[in-house]
Amino acid sequence: MTDLDVRGARRGRAARRDRRSGGQTAIATPYISRNIPLIDFLSDEGAEIVEANADRILQEIGIEFRDDPDTLKIWKDAGADVSGERVRFDKGMLREIVKTAPSQFTQHARNPARNAEIGGNNTVFAPVYGPPFVTDLDNGRRYGTIEDFRNFVKLAYSSPWMHHSGGTVCEPVDLPVNKRHFDMVYSHIKYSDKPFMGSVTAAERAADSVEMAKIVFGEEFVDNNCVMIQLINANSPLVFDSTMLGALKVYAAANQACIVSPFILAGAMSPVTVAGTLAQLYAEALAGCALTQLIRPGAPVVFGAFVSSISMQSGAPTFGSPEGTLLLNGAAKLARRLGLPFRSGGSFTSSKTPDAQSAQESAHTINATVLSGVNFALHSAGWLEGGLCSSYEKFIMDADQLGMMHVLAKGIDLSEEAQAMDALNEVGPGGHFLGASHTQRNFEAAFFRSEIADNNSFEQWVSDGSRDAAQRANQRWKAMLSEYEAPELDPAIDEQLVSFMTRRKSEFPDSNV
Repeated sequence: MTDLDVRGARRGRAARRDRRSGGQTAIATPYISRNIPLIDFLSDEGAEIVEANADRILQEIGIEFRDDPDTLKIWKDAGADVSGERVRFDKGMLREIVKTAPSQFTQHARNPARNAEIGGNNTVFAPVYGPPFVTDLDNGRRYGTIEDFRNFVKLAYSSPWMHHSGGTVCEPVDLPVNKRHFDMVYSHIKYSDKPFMGSVTAAERAADSVEMAKIVFGEEFVDNNCVMIQLINANSPLVFDSTMLGALKVYAAANQACIVSPFILAGAMSPVTVAGTLAQLYAEALAGCALTQLIRPGAPVVFGAFVSSISMQSGAPTFGSPEGTLLLNGAAKLARRLGLPFRSGGSFTSSKTPDAQSAQESAHTINATVLSGVNFALHSAGWLEGGLCSSYEKFIMDADQLGMMHVLAKGIDLSEEAQAMDALNEVGPGGHFLGASHTQRNFEAAFFRSEIADNNSFEQWVSDGSRDAAQRANQRWKAMLSEYEAPELDPAIDEQLVSFMTRRKSEFPDSNV
């Protein structure tokens, strides 16, 4: 069989799979445009209380910007009260500064059909970010490698429900710490044509990421458009460190989007109450967002919130909790009141395996993510063990849930065809709809069809091997990698990227820091 025959056979299998899943893969979109109302747990009066308390935090307590004299000078020149590394802000100062930030922006992909609209009524799903470990049913838990990294990029590219390639989908610990960012960014460019994230672990690594983006998109295009989005965490409570500040300044100056996202586990890094945590979160995120606008007014920035609670018995992080939903939902409203895009949510769990706990906690969080109006949802698939582990099986199980969210976000179709009056007239009292003309026209795409759920009889399930959801997901990710075909990449651009990485890697020795 020739390569052309193989590709044709794969496309045939994909087409049959599309038909079995109701054609949903074929109509995949680069982002969700929600057609359902938001759920709002925080009243306007409540939001005003939180904002007033955040103003007090900013004016009376302040934020520390550590080991970064340049940032302190930026704040002093802007009129803030700088005392050592502590910066305090007059009431309303930061809200005025962030008015130059766009409420919605396009993150361009190297395939324009994959461009993502971030903000407004849109939701973008991105995969898990940051775990040092990976796991699958065959090989167990282990440190991640660059091969694992590439596999997760390929899975995200292949999934119709994933809009974004993400960033550090796992840490490739088989590569030097100070050089692995080259291979990670290159993997996103090489093995996917969806939008991606840059490195933030050092200012010079951020600069390398920008240079690689310029090779792909062109220097002028990068200067005028967002082609990367990156995660900038506050070191809660009320601290930004020099590493995150260095990356933020590089990306903001290059007109690339920063997600300024306090990393908070309530009870340890913020007060134990929702209202107190929201006030702290608002103050931290607003300070970081405003800094981007002082560096380059109009640069895209996203108000972020990674926030959950801890077990007050053990101190371990907890996910899928009602408090986490209230925090996510309240922060979403605060971001909307600022006119900024919002990042939060995902498919969080504390479970160590892709089991019932992981499914329950993740489903609870991803539902809250969509219903609360999150614009950019990092960690949407693959997260296990409180973010310490990227799971192949969990990635597939989560992606299945993301498909359901696509259907949910469309809302109720009230078109003439959806009203189905002709079906009701045809069938009448006491009949059935299986053979109705309306059913025949619509049955293939009528309902969401899970790729891993088993809805057959017990006898059929036993005949099929008595596999549970994780085992079915294991089979699915292997099939996806087997059928993966890389998107086209201009050979000249590929050559320039490899040449750039080779040259830069030769300029300094390997290091594990």
